[in-house]
Amino acid sequence: MKTKLALTAAIALCAMTATAAEGELRWITLDPGHFHAALVQKFMYPQVNPVVHVYAPEGPDVGQHLKRIEGFNTRAEKPTKWQEKVYTGKDFLERMIKERAGNVVVISGNNRKKTDYIYKTLDAGFNVFADKPMAITPQAFPLLRKAFERAAQKKLLLRDIMTERYEITAILLRELVNAPAVFGTLEKGTPQQPAVEMESVHYFFKEVAGKPLTRPPWFYDTRQQGEAIPDVGTHLVDLVQWQCFPEQTLDWKKDIKVHAAKRWPTKMTPAQFKLSTGLDKYPDYLKSDIGSDGVLNVFQNGDVTWSIKGVHAKVAALWGFQAPPGTGDTHYQIVRGSKANVVIRQGKEQGYKATLCVENKSGASADEFDKTLRAAVAKIAVTWPGVDAKKAGACWEIIIPEKYHVGHEAHFAQVAEKYLQFLGGKMPAWEVPNMIAKYFVTTEAFRLSHAKKK
Repeated sequence: MKTKLALTAAIALCAMTATAAEGELRWITLDPGHFHAALVQKFMYPQVNPVVHVYAPEGPDVGQHLKRIEGFNTRAEKPTKWQEKVYTGKDFLERMIKERAGNVVVISGNNRKKTDYIYKTLDAGFNVFADKPMAITPQAFPLLRKAFERAAQKKLLLRDIMTERYEITAILLRELVNAPAVFGTLEKGTPQQPAVEMESVHYFFKEVAGKPLTRPPWFYDTRQQGEAIPDVGTHLVDLVQWQCFPEQTLDWKKDIKVHAAKRWPTKMTPAQFKLSTGLDKYPDYLKSDIGSDGVLNVFQNGDVTWSIKGVHAKVAALWGFQAPPGTGDTHYQIVRGSKANVVIRQGKEQGYKATLCVENKSGASADEFDKTLRAAVAKIAVTWPGVDAKKAGACWEIIIPEKYHVGHEAHFAQVAEKYLQFLGGKMPAWEVPNMIAKYFVTTEAFRLSHAKKK
C-alpha cells in the first residue's frame, strides 16, 4: 500500500484547510458531561466562531465543563478566546432546536442518552460531531443506523471522535502493515490465535490539562457510561478496521461475525470513589453494583473476538483505579503477516512509552530483511521525516522523532480539523459503513457478554 495512507486518512500533524470562511461555523455543545467535550475546544479554529452556545441541564456536569473552558481561556501559553453562552433548563434540548444558534453540535456526555441526542439533533437539521461511543447497547444500534440514514437524507455530517487514528505509532503501524514487501499478507488467524490482538489499559483517576480529573458519579454506572468494549473498545475496533482494511467499505451484515465476548469488574472502594468524584457515598443508582463488602463493582473490563472478512481479531479494554507512579495508560498490539509481525509495546521495558517494532518471520536473512525494511521506511519518511529503523535484539525498532508524540489531548484538535475539512468537502464513502460495522461489533459484544451460559 502506498505511503499516501498517512496523507489521506491521518494527516495528523499538518495544518489542514477547510473551505468555510473565517468564523462561519458556529458550534453548539449539548449536555457536556465528559471532559472530551472541553478538549475539542483546547485550541481555536479559524473557521469556528468563538461564541459557543451550551445547552444543558443545570448541575455539576456543565459547571465542570465551563471551568475547563475557562482554564483554556486563562492559561499563560496560547490562551483561547471562547465565549460560552449557556442555557440551563429542563427544556435545554428543545431550546437548542428552537434557537438554532449554531450549525455543528458537539455531543460528549452521558452515553445512555447519546444515541437519542444524535438522532434528534440530526432530525432537526444540525451536523453532529460526537464523542465515542455513539451507541452502547444492542438496543441503541438500530437507532444509530437510522441516524446515519437521516444524516444522508438531510446532507448532514455525523462522525465520531476517533483520536487513536492520530497516534503516531498507530499511523506507522498502518503504513507497515500495508507494505507488502515487509509485511506480506495479513494472516487469517484463529479464535485461539487471532491475526490481530490489542489490549488497552486505562485508569479512572488521572490528570487532564494538568489538573486531577473529577469524574461525574454516573461515569461509574456502566448503564450510563457504557461497558469496556462498547466504550473504550470503540477505539480498538476502529483501529483494526482502519489499519488492516484501509479505505475498504465493510458491510456489517456480510463481512463481520462476532464470536465471543466477556466482561468483569474493577473493584472501587468508597475512599477511591470519593477521591475520583468528590462524593462521600455511592448514589442510589449504583446500589445494584455494590458487593456485600461495600465495594463498588465497575464493569469496565472486557474483551471481544470477531472476524472481518475471515480475518480473526481480538481486543481487550481494561481499567484500574490509578496508575502506579511513573506509569500511565498502556497499549499493546500485534498484527501478524506472512512475512513479519508488527508490534506496539508500552510496558516497563519500554519505559511506558509506546514503541513500534517489526519481527522478521519471512525466512530471509537478517541482512536481507534489514534492507527491505529500510527501503519501506525510507518511503514512509517522505511523509514523516526522521522516521528510521534500527536492529534491537530479535526485532527492528522503528525510530520515531519526539516531535510526532504530541499527546492524547492534542489529538482532539486534529480530529476536529479533519471534521471541519469534511464539512467543507466530502467524507470518504467507506467511513459511514465502517462506523456502522464498528458499532455492530461493540454492541454485539455487549449482548454476548451478558448472555446467560447454557
